[in-house]
Amino acid sequence: RRFEFHFPHPTMSEVESDGEEQEPTIGTYVGERHSQTQQRHGNGRAVLPNGDEYEGEYQFGKRHGQGVYRFKNGAKFEGEYLEGKKHGQGTMYYPDGSRYEGSWADDLRNGTGVFLYANGDTYEGDWLNNLRHGHGVYTYKLTGSKYMGSWVEGRRMGEGQIVHANFRFQGHFSTDQPLGPGRFVFDHGCAQSGEYVLDEATGENEQPKLKWNTTNLSPLTA
Repeated sequence: RRFEFHFPHPTMSEVESDGEEQEPTIGTYVGERHSQTQQRHGNGRAVLPNGDEYEGEYQFGKRHGQGVYRFKNGAKFEGEYLEGKKHGQGTMYYPDGSRYEGSWADDLRNGTGVFLYANGDTYEGDWLNNLRHGHGVYTYKLTGSKYMGSWVEGRRMGEGQIVHANFRFQGHFSTDQPLGPGRFVFDHGCAQSGEYVLDEATGENEQPKLKWNTTNLSPLTA
């Protein structure tokens, strides 16, 4: 018996508005300076040549410590800096209404954090270089369904499960879709084991289709 079910893909359109302009040699600055080098040092406010604004702490001419960076497109970052780059804890507000709150390193989302997407979906978990990577939970706003499991470079990869209102799928994922052995567990007390395989394409321009092959249907034991 074939079990047909659509696995929705996570939102991928993460607005990358967090490319900050490096400290310029021109522009306006009001604030503290180093007594010897006259570099920006301490607290200050700068308006950059591209129209962005920064207000917060400096150290030897670079954003360093707590600060708020406002982009001319409406985006805003509030958080920690290290030698001119976002590093530590911080919150990024994007122009489309999405928001990321969590860890940063080397100006990118790195570590653990929560991303609220413009469509209401959320992801909470591990990040590497701005991509979902490690373990995390993605929740779909429209249906309330959740994917909980492993991620590699922004895609569902490895062991995971998708939980729906009255059943869940547990198994292996590859390149953002289930592939290989797994099982469906239903709330009414039974489980269907099997595997997802790729059917060969029948036409020249067709892509292989995902097919579920059932191997066993059994009641759940207490």
